[in-house]
Amino acid sequence: MSATTMEDRPAVDTSGFRMLHTMIRVLDLDKSIDFYTRLLGMNLMRRTDYESGRFTLAFVGYGEEKANTVIELTHNWDQAEPYTIGSGFGHLAIGVPDIYGTCEKLAAEGVKIPRPPGPMKHGGSVIAFIEDPDGYKIELIEKK
Repeated sequence: MSATTMEDRPAVDTSGFRMLHTMIRVLDLDKSIDFYTRLLGMNLMRRTDYESGRFTLAFVGYGEEKANTVIELTHNWDQAEPYTIGSGFGHLAIGVPDIYGTCEKLAAEGVKIPRPPGPMKHGGSVIAFIEDPDGYKIELIEKK
């Protein structure tokens, strides 16, 4: 499969398209909101309970939804067991200016860091992987 070029026009006009959000299911919504807001510095944009559907949606991110992609945290009220991550999901990625300092502070808060900060194996960026309360992987990439 090749990359799309200017000569390869999509079948529909995509000029008004943009990424809106990524949705992940979470077991403990309050714990997840705390992780993404207090520990990763995102803002809670909105939180809505859907009584008839027995679920809550909370949107977190670094900027207003009009111009930024955010994360939708979906909490199904009747879910008792942790979700399985599966083999299809990879990770979310967040750029940080000081990866070593960030990981030090997150570790002090009890955040799991399965891949400590350091250069990528095959060269390039300095990265680390952390886990949110549900075990979703988040890649931190140092961006100075």
